[in-house]
Amino acid sequence: MRSSITLIQIAGIPIKLHLTFFIILLLGAWQWAGRSDNPMTGAIFGVVLMLTLFLCVALHELGHSLMARRFGIETREILLMPLGGIAQLEKNPTQPRHELLIALAGPLVNVLIAALLVVIGLTPQVSLFNSLLDGQGLSSALSTEPSLNNLLLWLVSANVSLVLFNLIPAFPLDGGRVLRAVLAMGLGYPLATRIATVVGQMIAVVLGIFGLFSGNFLLALVAIFIFVGATQETAVADSKVVLTTRRLGDAYNRHVITLQNGDRLSRVVDYLLTSYQPDFAVIFGKKLLGIVTREAAMQALASQPDDLYVSEIMNRDIVKLDADLNLDEVREQLGEKGVRVAAVYKGDEFLGLISVEDLQEAFSVLMFNQRHLQQRVAAQ
Repeated sequence: MRSSITLIQIAGIPIKLHLTFFIILLLGAWQWAGRSDNPMTGAIFGVVLMLTLFLCVALHELGHSLMARRFGIETREILLMPLGGIAQLEKNPTQPRHELLIALAGPLVNVLIAALLVVIGLTPQVSLFNSLLDGQGLSSALSTEPSLNNLLLWLVSANVSLVLFNLIPAFPLDGGRVLRAVLAMGLGYPLATRIATVVGQMIAVVLGIFGLFSGNFLLALVAIFIFVGATQETAVADSKVVLTTRRLGDAYNRHVITLQNGDRLSRVVDYLLTSYQPDFAVIFGKKLLGIVTREAAMQALASQPDDLYVSEIMNRDIVKLDADLNLDEVREQLGEKGVRVAAVYKGDEFLGLISVEDLQEAFSVLMFNQRHLQQRVAAQ
């Protein structure tokens, strides 16, 4: 993602910061600078607090990622944003028990972090909870002056809040996935997803109304995030059901324009101008040599003045998919391998190309056809 930067890799998983993440650091610095008697010390404390808080968020997402790896699901990246973090799994788990354990792994990490911080706070050297044990409330114990005790108290409170918030039974929160996984054990994924989506949308509406009337616009924003996330989860589940009804051999472009090894870039440009096809197979006889994409052609035009041979710009690292795969399996494999276009094969025979855009078009056509059939059945 161009709007993010890679911070570090842990267990082979890139952890990235969205560029808007720095807004939260500035906000933390500004808030604590105004609270403290020493604005500079307060600003530094605010930045340290936000960084340690998002370290807890990153560990939460790592919990999901490492549990997913146990079930053969890799994580492309963990992205940290002002509203939290996202672990982008290569594919969704197919078994409810796996989804349940993956969803619970993140909050469990925050429980362990909070417990560790409490143990540290109970040591005589820190005496973190003396003020609480003396009868003061948490708000009184959280002083406005930067200190180690204050940092630990804020982190304990934040980790407990992360657990409670993430276990709200609403997509895309962990609680929504827990609810879906439990329901799917008896009802199957499609119906479980619909029920979990409705529950999540109802919770989002309640949170949104409460946020607007109480003046808590951040809560209202979170409610919108939950409502949209729940809707998207239903769309993903519906597409999975629809795409499993057709094989790749039924949906690839059988009338693909191909290139020969001796063709040049100018011919690719001609085809781009006179057809809707963005990707071209370079073949020799019946053998596939590589794929030239529109992006590769445009990049070559921008950087090279010569009319290059297509063999100089084609991608030779080709993902090959069997024509007997269903379209949902194709989508998963394209996602796992991180490619936009792949070659379709029947045994050793090259048939054509399939792209993410082709899958989207196939899904649109299949959904339209399904609705049309449902309307005809309802009219009878």
